[in-house]
Amino acid sequence: MSDLRLRPASECRYDAVSLGEVMLRLDPGEGRIRTARQFRAWEGGGEYNVARGLRRAFGLRAAVVTALADNEVGRLVEDLMLQGGVDTSLVRWVPYDGTGREVRNGLNFTERGFGVRGAVGVSDRGHTAASQLAPGDVDWEHLFGELGVRWFHTGGIFAALSDTAAATVLEAVTAARRHGTVVSYDLNYRPSLWKAVGGRARAQEVNRGIAPHVDVMIGNEEDFTAALGFEVEGVDEQLTDLEVDAFAAMIERVAAQYPDVQVVATTLRTVRSATVNDWGALAWSRASGLVQATHRPGLEILDRVGGGDSFASGLAFGLLDGQPLATAVEYGAAHGALAMTTPGDTSMASKAEVVRLAGGGGARVDR
Repeated sequence: MSDLRLRPASECRYDAVSLGEVMLRLDPGEGRIRTARQFRAWEGGGEYNVARGLRRAFGLRAAVVTALADNEVGRLVEDLMLQGGVDTSLVRWVPYDGTGREVRNGLNFTERGFGVRGAVGVSDRGHTAASQLAPGDVDWEHLFGELGVRWFHTGGIFAALSDTAAATVLEAVTAARRHGTVVSYDLNYRPSLWKAVGGRARAQEVNRGIAPHVDVMIGNEEDFTAALGFEVEGVDEQLTDLEVDAFAAMIERVAAQYPDVQVVATTLRTVRSATVNDWGALAWSRASGLVQATHRPGLEILDRVGGGDSFASGLAFGLLDGQPLATAVEYGAAHGALAMTTPGDTSMASKAEVVRLAGGGGARVDR
């Protein structure tokens, strides 16, 4: 029995489309934001990173639905997206008012952290074009019905940006489901995005409204607790059988609460330091039951940002490729691990590297 019912690729222009904000990430490298004299520029955004991973690492046809202010910063973000191979024809360009009073592009200053110094992110994304997307701005019937999409991905970061963004997510996922497109949703709870608009209570109100329209629910322990209200009990500092059982029980509660959800996946991370984490993943489906990816204790990390997004894209690739859930979650965990060995939000891994690591390959020199 298949874990998901997917539209045939021959009937769809896109294998995957994401909905979310794409920001300009400014990275001080090994230094600190507060003392930086230069930054390296990347593009990034929780939902977009999944589409880019599916395109760049796995070679699928991917696009992003977003909005950008039409100025030089927006065009830089577009250029970075084009380098990542993501189709930008669905981008909504909004006229720039000259100062950013009414519309602007989002910035994300992120330092990587090292050892006992954790990573730090400072978002500057008020009044952005993407946060002002509203129902009616995107012709979802044309996208899902006429063009065709096999997999649609969005998440809790975009839904947190504004009331209209949350309403746009709901409009999009209901349209996608109506046309037989698989919907994945990464809960991606960010306290900084919700604190001024109602905190956890508002996050749970929004996410509980979206969850009934989701096929594949993705998150970590904090995401399921803060965004949906499901507590994970009995978790300690090690990935023990008791911890796996606690997550399994939580997944069962999610599945019972939302009967249309077909797959639930969660990353497992214990932070030893900013540069050493234990890393693993679990997934469950109604067809396959609970499966666990290879656990990687003491994983060395260069830049942890985007690890969860690369997990999501690896998982999605496996399922789109018709692999069993046990293989898909190995792809996800391997892709996430590889993404955290390179700088920037987005993955620099190849499909061959992901498949090799998922199959037990190591870090020997490849000559």
